[in-house]
Amino acid sequence: EGDDGTIVRETTKDTDAIAQYKTMRETLVYLTHLDYEDTENIMLTKLALQCDDKSNEFSWNNLNTLCWAIGSISGAMNEDDEKRFLVTVIKDLLSLCEMKRGKDNKAVVASNIMYVVGQYPRFLRAHWKFLKTVVTKLFEFMHELHPGVQDMACDTFLKISQKCKGQFVLQQQGEANPFIVDLLRNLPSIVSDLQPHQIQTFYEACGHMIREQTNQQQREELLMQLMEPPNASWRNIMNSANGDVSTLQKQDTIKEIGKILRTNVRVCSAIGHPFVSQLGKFYLDMLNVYKTYSEYISHAVQSEGEVVTQHANIRAMRGVKVEALKLIEVFVSKSEDPKMVAEKIVAMLYDTVLSDYQRSVPAARNPEVLKLFAAIVNRLRGEMSAGLPRIFDAVFDSTLSMITTNFTDFPEHRLYFFKLLKSVNMYCFQALFSIPAAAQKKVIDSIVWAFKHTERNISETGLDILEKLLSNVQQNQGFAQGFYSTYFLSLLQDVLYVLTDRLHKSGFKMHCTILKHMFTIVETNQIQAPLYPNNYQAQPGNANSAFLREYVANMIGNAFPNVGKSVVAEFVNGLFDTSKDLVAFKTHLRDFLIRLKEFSADGDDNKKLYTEETEAEMKNKLMQRAQVPGLLTQAEQDEMADL
Repeated sequence: EGDDGTIVRETTKDTDAIAQYKTMRETLVYLTHLDYEDTENIMLTKLALQCDDKSNEFSWNNLNTLCWAIGSISGAMNEDDEKRFLVTVIKDLLSLCEMKRGKDNKAVVASNIMYVVGQYPRFLRAHWKFLKTVVTKLFEFMHELHPGVQDMACDTFLKISQKCKGQFVLQQQGEANPFIVDLLRNLPSIVSDLQPHQIQTFYEACGHMIREQTNQQQREELLMQLMEPPNASWRNIMNSANGDVSTLQKQDTIKEIGKILRTNVRVCSAIGHPFVSQLGKFYLDMLNVYKTYSEYISHAVQSEGEVVTQHANIRAMRGVKVEALKLIEVFVSKSEDPKMVAEKIVAMLYDTVLSDYQRSVPAARNPEVLKLFAAIVNRLRGEMSAGLPRIFDAVFDSTLSMITTNFTDFPEHRLYFFKLLKSVNMYCFQALFSIPAAAQKKVIDSIVWAFKHTERNISETGLDILEKLLSNVQQNQGFAQGFYSTYFLSLLQDVLYVLTDRLHKSGFKMHCTILKHMFTIVETNQIQAPLYPNNYQAQPGNANSAFLREYVANMIGNAFPNVGKSVVAEFVNGLFDTSKDLVAFKTHLRDFLIRLKEFSADGDDNKKLYTEETEAEMKNKLMQRAQVPGLLTQAEQDEMADL
């Protein structure tokens, strides 16, 4: 359960067992390519033994293992062979389900049937009647109360709807209506025995189908039908609240509001921008609920102290606020009309959401506020420049006071804060330097604090922000020289610090990129403002370059007294060598680091300095694997799509 009492699914990543399953799956795919007939015969023979009462081969583990193997080779055969193989498998499994006695046995066979059919979307898309039969069977399983069957049915329905979504909105031959129409008509009875988290999965699956309807009017009608049950529940709650606002504080009401919002989040994530017609029906009411719960929580904290944030009803109210923020974030991220979002959605958030964040005690501040505004800036980009001072005023000081006392408290706040800063730096850079100088210094200090952080995702975000910041400054000469005069030396010192710190080896690639940029703009005389102090005896020519060579040599010499002066001088000269490309520059830095005692003592841990090369090798392996049909997992297919 989550903090608010809702069911939360845990996922396990990168365990030894998963690695073993991955290797076994790849082996089966390769064997299928080598001799698909032999692989098919072996699997069908083992399946026949499961169906043979005389063989005594049947067991839950044997059947689960076999069906997993059958599902693993999806896509490894040509379409005709796959069709013949799958039809035989499903027939055998259905007969096995009929043959077995006892609900436990039937539930195991049924779950394996659902798993296998879910693994073969290509076959389902090509055979509508079979697809319809499978989905109808899933609806039957949704009424089966045996543990695990309903979850499996809902998960399989979602998987099929994602892979075959277009088939459900088409007018199929021999059907009176598209399948989605009949589904929505019978929806209340289909989900009548499901738990809330299962209903939300079901709604998400329907959302994927509805999105495929290209006729806007029909799509809106389908969405309205889908959302009618939660909308009716929402209207009842709002009607009661209009008569007596205290009804919103009832535990059952809070839970129901949370369920409704979670359902909307799932549908919005599936359907995307067309969800606007549904969001418009209750957006204002949702913000009023958010405001009501915010005021109640603030009053409770004032009366009873911060400990009240751990009480069940307060946690449930905060859960509702989180779901409201998630819904807005998902919609904004998928929206296709930034102007409408700015005028109708974002404009109403300042007073309700930002003001609440600013005045709340740290324990009651939702990190999702920062995540939401990062998503808003990413989507609206320059259109958010006017609202940036207001955002910074509400979240900057209040968040920094929470995350700069140590490296451990409020981990989500610190991560989302720097993601927000990264978005602002990328899309609203001009606005970043229109704020007061004191606020600008806080921005720079927070970036430095981020890339010095020991948490990898935060330090890498900080380096990304700094790299983009320096690039933006270089292209905006209006304030570039003032920026260099104020911040260049301190930033250079801080980047060299993390470069030579063993705790930050994972950021080596970005350290090199940033340092190459900084030394290049000095050596090519792009910095006109003096970097040296007033008492420095500047020589004719590029005085900044001469001063910086001395400055860096002294800094390195003082930090690593065991390194000889000639080695330091060679290293510094290499830093200013503009003939080196990034690869050569990186090699130069890596060679120096490995010579340091601090790094040479680490032995194998220096492999982090070769992260980029390792990633390139992994990318090449992925490209090679993609040449083998059926070998890539869904996650790898998604990764390939992003390359």
